[in-house]
Amino acid sequence: MTPSPTRTVLVSVLSLTALLAAASGCSLGAFAERPTADSPTGGPSDPAASPAGAPKLTEAQAQAALITPADLGDPWVPTQGAATWRDGLLKAASDNPGCQGLLDAVYTEELFGAGARTRAATGLDDGLDGAQLRYQILTAGPAVDRTLAWLKTLPEKCGQFTAMATGGYVQSVEVAEATLPAVGDARQGLRITLTGETEDGELTELTVDVAAVRVGDDAIALTNGGLGHVASDVTQLAAHLGARRLEEVRKQGRVQV
Repeated sequence: MTPSPTRTVLVSVLSLTALLAAASGCSLGAFAERPTADSPTGGPSDPAASPAGAPKLTEAQAQAALITPADLGDPWVPTQGAATWRDGLLKAASDNPGCQGLLDAVYTEELFGAGARTRAATGLDDGLDGAQLRYQILTAGPAVDRTLAWLKTLPEKCGQFTAMATGGYVQSVEVAEATLPAVGDARQGLRITLTGETEDGELTELTVDVAAVRVGDDAIALTNGGLGHVASDVTQLAAHLGARRLEEVRKQGRVQV
């Protein structure tokens, strides 16, 4: 797909910013191995409380930190509802508990565990390629770094596995690491691809980008998925703009305290 002029300009800005950040010595950092005891099902564990005295985002601040269709440019618009592939393909069952935990976390939009508090959320639809982007700002406490460490292990532990779609046919699932811009305090990205063939012989291929970013005591979780072309540069752009905006909102909040 030929990118729109708006998208091309924004992605160019993102690439330049990422290069400057890399040159200044920014890095992804090191994450410890996630203990299996934290989550028997292989998914993210529930978070503990935030450190005492740390400024918390208000609901208005969290809303102000969300990305908008204008940030991504044409053809992105406010969502018209959950995409049909969420129940048809993403809601799938695997015999591998650790990999099932990933599918469940992405499907339920509980990347940081059921106990994480969603402060604000939005959904955007790509009217051209049919992709859908879901974006959340959460307060998750120590669960953020545990989740990031867990996500980092998945390309090796769940690089390839199978999962049964709700339609009753087997999908081949691949999980690969995805590059994110050097924003926030820590981050991890994945690209999940589910391919299969229905009983009617129709080939299906669902691609879902997953990005998690920690910004202080808050976190961003986003997915960008679809049956057509899913642009990784849009995922990177959303993570970049969203993290920068959340950082600014947090700074303003500290000044007002």
